[in-house]
Amino acid sequence: MSAMPSQLVLDLAHHPALEAEDFLVSRPNRAAADFIARWPDWPHASAVVVAPARAGKSHLANVWRLKSGAARLEANRLCESDVAWVRGALLIEDLHAGIGEERILFHLLNLARERRMSMLLTSRTPPGELAVALPDLRSRLRALPVVAIAPPDEALLKAVLVKHFADRQLAVEPHVIGYIALHMEQSMAAAATVVADIDAAALASHRRVTRALARRILAQHQLPQHEPVAGT
Repeated sequence: MSAMPSQLVLDLAHHPALEAEDFLVSRPNRAAADFIARWPDWPHASAVVVAPARAGKSHLANVWRLKSGAARLEANRLCESDVAWVRGALLIEDLHAGIGEERILFHLLNLARERRMSMLLTSRTPPGELAVALPDLRSRLRALPVVAIAPPDEALLKAVLVKHFADRQLAVEPHVIGYIALHMEQSMAAAATVVADIDAAALASHRRVTRALARRILAQHQLPQHEPVAGT
């Protein structure tokens, strides 16, 4: 029998689940998850969720948005027209990506405090480390309570890998999940990338996800080792 030719793999978008029941709670994110669950009984009108890339802050923010009915704005697109229609809870995402009009964010923070209007902000960078030109806004951001999501532990990484595979309709054996979690970069961003690459390789080779397949993909993710310099 002749070898099967390589098949074109269609890069079809998968649809990750972002509901409350799909958020995986573990030690690194428990404080943030508990904080969201306490809404509307927050001690302050506004707060910032700070976490590394793909650590779950957008998922958690979406859980809160669905619970509170909040409007959603991207920080780097804030402009004058946003103020007119803001009435209730408000989600402002990705402060680290820049702030469109700083005076608008300062005004929204003031409105939230005056009207007891809940506002949740997200960022990869702590608010005190953001590059903000407007002194009043810089001071206000630094005063906001921060809810941090820590880097994932092994238990959370395994759960996230299972979820990413499930989002792609793939059932992977526990020993394979354990192998991937042990040998991958220990970050949520890496989990998403590794799963996407393994999924693509499995589709291209018409194989199920095995430890051997995972090992091959993980090897491609390793940084190249530099050869020692002669005489050192």
